[in-house]
Amino acid sequence: MNNLTDKQRTYVESHHQAAMITIGEDGIPKAVRVAVAVVDGKLWSSGTAARVRTERLRTNPACTLYLIDPGYSFLTLETTVRLIEGPDVPALSVNLFRTMQNMPTGDIAWFGKPMPEADFIAAMAADHRLIYEFEVTRAYGTT
Repeated sequence: MNNLTDKQRTYVESHHQAAMITIGEDGIPKAVRVAVAVVDGKLWSSGTAARVRTERLRTNPACTLYLIDPGYSFLTLETTVRLIEGPDVPALSVNLFRTMQNMPTGDIAWFGKPMPEADFIAAMAADHRLIYEFEVTRAYGTT
């Protein structure tokens, strides 16, 4: 996040929907929709160990995020991804999802349904969740 202007940082903090673009084995970019959030000054998203994009990132940690809003503004972030894995991830996911959902307390939405925090943590562990941490190397757009 150090490579962003104040205006870009504000855009990232207020826009949680993005396309995450990784490079496939065939060299062709592959895009998926993700949610992102700034947690403790770091740009994060959630995934699982079994996801194809996770395997791609293990081979090549380069990734582009494309954040848009309903208007005409956008922000493209070229990044390097660090995978955060291990027993702390379910608890770390609480902060990530609360930030993405703008829900500082109470239940956390999971697949559109409210879930008590303890159940959410258990679901994150059962799902083998990990966190993608994005180090921005270049940013551009019409923010």
